[in-house]
Amino acid sequence: MGRSLAIAYALALAAPGILLPAAAGASDRALPMHFELRLQGPPAACAGQCRLMIAASGAITAETPQDFETFAHDRNLSGAMMVLDSDGGSVHGAIKLGRAIRRLNLDTTVGRLIDLDGARQATPRASLSPHADCESMCAFVLLGGVHRVVPSQARVMVHQIWLGDRRNDPTAANYSAEDLVLVQRDIGRLAQYTVDMGGSIELLDLSLRIPPWEPMHTLTADETRRMHVATLEQPAPQAGATVASSSAATPVARLNGGATATEISERHWGVIDRAGSAVLARRHPLTVEGDEIGSFDLIVACGARAGNYHVSYIERRHDGDQSVIPARLASVDVTVGNLSTPLKVVSSERRSQPDELVTYAAGDAAASSIEAFAAAGSHSMVIGTRSFERKGALTKNGYFTTDIRLGNTGAQASLAQLTAACSGKALGDRAALTAPHTGSIASVK
Repeated sequence: MGRSLAIAYALALAAPGILLPAAAGASDRALPMHFELRLQGPPAACAGQCRLMIAASGAITAETPQDFETFAHDRNLSGAMMVLDSDGGSVHGAIKLGRAIRRLNLDTTVGRLIDLDGARQATPRASLSPHADCESMCAFVLLGGVHRVVPSQARVMVHQIWLGDRRNDPTAANYSAEDLVLVQRDIGRLAQYTVDMGGSIELLDLSLRIPPWEPMHTLTADETRRMHVATLEQPAPQAGATVASSSAATPVARLNGGATATEISERHWGVIDRAGSAVLARRHPLTVEGDEIGSFDLIVACGARAGNYHVSYIERRHDGDQSVIPARLASVDVTVGNLSTPLKVVSSERRSQPDELVTYAAGDAAASSIEAFAAAGSHSMVIGTRSFERKGALTKNGYFTTDIRLGNTGAQASLAQLTAACSGKALGDRAALTAPHTGSIASVK
């Protein structure tokens, strides 16, 4: 069996939290995609022209195309519409599924089917809710439809292709020449498929600009039309109602008790020596739609009170190809699961040599949040910033925003090392919180 069959490719999901969403049906989306046949209803709503609909919900796997072929066998699906609600998944599986949809001359849309109460019948009736997401490779499955509808309430989101077993912490992973060959081969296949289905190659270009540590890009109504993701302007057939503080002082953990300091790394979390204190740290590129505009260091130290860790954020930002340096940062937030910790922006100053904005922010995070992030398994945190607008900047709601997903490679062992160092500190051993001398931070690559 070739290596490409052993490695599951995926369009990486944005910022997967350590806690599953509480929304109803979230668990179904994590299961392999399954198919159910429904008839549009209630009958009075479609006036004798009720349409056959196929609910397609769940993750796209390598087996999904065969599962669909089995589902479609001996069924008359003429004129049917496939209703997609999926987080995406396998590149190969999505391409084969999309081609199967086109062979059967089906239409596609984004939504969820909600079963209606009533007498039992051979094909149950359901109403179509447009409140659904078609993420990652699902966007390319959508292209398989002869006619394609994207309701205004639905979201189609895209992201880069990445090796599925290395998407949780991509900057910490190793990649071989063979990995690059496999990824580029699949990009070629996806490009050919996109053109064959009548989509615009701009859709693939946009997808490949979004790295796996950034949130997925949600297509605008204009983009879905321009990239031929949607071919029909009218809404999809529907029936019935649709469902819609910073601490002033922190303890110092001395490098003793076996703690070994390392240099800060983009590849993993590690305990480093910061002015004689043991801290947990990680460096990461700062990007906007793949355009590198700087880097940041995230530093976790002992908290001033039990149950807290002190978090520092140090960023260097420069002009990008499509963005300019903002006036200053307005806010920095660290989110793990459903718990968000705002950091206080202590300083955000423009430097001339080199021309960059240097920002320092700090605050206390609950120990439970940091410990959950560093627990066994693949977890992540999202570092979000908002900057005051400067003329020419790409902005959202009056702010220039970034959201970077950071993985936990090396965090479990390193946090245990930091915790041991924290517990060994002398009573009353404190260090005042001041903005660090950022001039000594390594320049962005």
